[in-house]
Parts: sequence; structure tokens; C-alpha cells
Amino acid sequence: MAPTRAEAIAFVEAHTTLARPPLVPEVELYTATEVTPLWQVTQGWLDDTGLEPPYWAFAWAGGQALARFILDHPETVRGKSVLDFACGGGVVGIAAHHAGAARVVAVDTDPLAVVAASLNARANGATLATERRDLLGDAAIEQEVVLAGDVFFDARMARRVEPWLRALATRGVTVRVGDPGRAYVPGDFVPLARFEVPVPPDLEGSAWRSAVVLRPPEEAPAGARSATIGR
Repeated sequence: MAPTRAEAIAFVEAHTTLARPPLVPEVELYTATEVTPLWQVTQGWLDDTGLEPPYWAFAWAGGQALARFILDHPETVRGKSVLDFACGGGVVGIAAHHAGAARVVAVDTDPLAVVAASLNARANGATLATERRDLLGDAAIEQEVVLAGDVFFDARMARRVEPWLRALATRGVTVRVGDPGRAYVPGDFVPLARFEVPVPPDLEGSAWRSAVVLRPPEEAPAGARSATIGR
């Protein structure tokens, strides 16, 4: 059984501290200071509730790169409705809010991630609408921009998310992906920017990851997007 919201808030606050990701120092996030202890304590919850591993507790390189890109290129989201897909702790959605997005919805399937994103938004004075939901396969989303940080981390996820992002781009949604060289990122996605991101060595096996911000090749030209959104 999933934890109550009060239990989830207590868990996040007990096992994380507010810290600033190195590539996005404008944002504070509830993050784990050590990887192994949190993974071990969450394993108990996994056995009891079926929760996912605590991906939400770390500022992954793909998410940091995408958040940095949005803050450096606010025109990507300014005045637009934005979806932070597989939001984790919500760093990308918070960056979109600060960059002037009209409305940001942060979505994840993990109830702890949704709560962490909400707590992080509050800590940063950002407004995020958070939802626990599986959107993959839903081509009827309302947002004009979809942001996805580090979503190609395994084959199962990649098989679901790749065609969904391509379909959204084809119908006029602006799609931006942050990826730190995961094995399953599509080879034909178009690179827009690259960042060298400091990361915890015990999380990534290295002190740095090179992360790229990409878009699907199917993205409609800028002039055509306004005509296709909502169809």
C-alpha cells in the first residue's frame, strides 16, 4: 500500500537535506547526502508498499543539464504550459517556473517523487501542479512544452518513452530531453547543448558526466507548432 501524503512528507524530510545542485545553484532541492543508506532504508518501503527506488532524491546529470538549459534559454518555456515528465524531485519544473512558464505540471509514477517535487517547489517559491500518473501513450496532453530529464536509463522505459516523445513532437509539442549518455537514448535525437555536470561518484561511478540536451528530429518548425497544438 502506498504511503499517505503525511508519511511521504515525513520520509522525504527525514532522509534528505536542502542542497543546491552544482550546475543549477539557483535551485534548492531535498537531496540525499549519501546514496547507500537511503537506498537501504527505501528497500524496506519497497518490500511493504511496492515503491520505486529513490531516484527522486538525487539531482541526476540529465535533469541538471535540462534545467540549466531552460534557465539559459527561457524563451523555450516563457508564457507556455509545461509538463515536467518523470519529474523526480522537480528540478526541471522549478527551472521552468523561474524561466517564466505560464503553468508547470510535474508528473511522476512514484508517490515519493511527487511529494518531493512539491516540497522542493515550496522551498524555491515555485508553483508546480504535481500529479502521480503514468502518461506514456497519452497523446492528448494539453501542454505546449514537454521536458524529460534522464528518461532513457533502461530498455523497458526507453521502449515506452521514445515513441511517445516522437509522437508529441510530430503534433507540434516542443520536446526537450536531458541525457547523460545513457545506453538507450535514440541516436537520431538532435543535440542542442552539452554540459559537464559534477555528480556523486558513488551514484554514477565518476565525478563528472557529460550531459546533452536533445530534441526529437520529428519536431515541427516553429511556425507550424501553433497550428498543430491541441489537435
